[in-house]
Amino acid sequence: MRAAVVEQYGGPEVVRIHTVPDPEVKAMQVLVRVHASAVTSADARIRGARFPRGFGVLGRLAFGVRGPRRGVLGGVYSGVVEQTGSGVTTLSVGDEVCGMNGMALGTHAELVVVKAKKAVPKPASVSHADAAGILFGGTTAVHFLRDRVHPGTRVLVNGASGAIGTAAVQLAVRAGGRVTGVCGPTNAELVRRLGATAVVDHTRESVVDSSERYDLVLDAVGTISLKDGRRLLAPGGTLLLAVADLGDTVRAKGNAFAGPAPDRPADMAALLGLVATGELDVVIDRTVTLDEIVEAHRVVDSGRKVGSIVVLP
Repeated sequence: MRAAVVEQYGGPEVVRIHTVPDPEVKAMQVLVRVHASAVTSADARIRGARFPRGFGVLGRLAFGVRGPRRGVLGGVYSGVVEQTGSGVTTLSVGDEVCGMNGMALGTHAELVVVKAKKAVPKPASVSHADAAGILFGGTTAVHFLRDRVHPGTRVLVNGASGAIGTAAVQLAVRAGGRVTGVCGPTNAELVRRLGATAVVDHTRESVVDSSERYDLVLDAVGTISLKDGRRLLAPGGTLLLAVADLGDTVRAKGNAFAGPAPDRPADMAALLGLVATGELDVVIDRTVTLDEIVEAHRVVDSGRKVGSIVVLP
């Protein structure tokens, strides 16, 4: 099969397209023909070994010292089951499924092996591109916003035009929140269309200097520190750091929360259901082929990605 392979850490140019052996299916796994994947901020961080401050050593221990030990990156997939391992009874060849592959990665390829129990049926009315486009940002947004937004909750979403942010704005508005989105000027109209009642242009003003106070602050891009974020909170407010350095992650207690979001199949199914009914828009910056994946990494590195970048192997 063809796959995007990273043999050493570096810039986007280290990603090369190679022909590699098809993955072998083990018990309780399925082989999926990948119709769509995504190049996410997590993929770019792994490729460049650009882990948040303090996580450098831990990141290399987890992913590889000189280069990713799993050379095929990609954690999101949507496709069709081609083979089932022994003991798999919940899925059959031909089923359309999608999901996230955790630390196993491997979705930037024509084929990927995934745990059967983590594969989620894809609704027929949801395209493979939309399924791949919503899962990474959507599950992160669900994790941090779960049970925290109620009618009238004042919500600040920093990085409102990214994969996490575009999902978070919509989910918060759907729950009755009054959302302020932080983004660049070219994305202000998009963020308002998604439901934000106010937009802060980060190129003109620093949100951390704002006199406004919020019940909920979600930093989706890692530019608000624990100290600054707490200053933005109204009494009883909560700070949510989707991206944080080691120090802030350790100190995030009480009214602050940080750390990775779990890839729960139930959350994925719920998101796909909202997409299927038209209650949640999937924002896609662009779709690229496997041969164009280097450019996708460049866009992610630029910090100007809008929503998700979808790869069609």
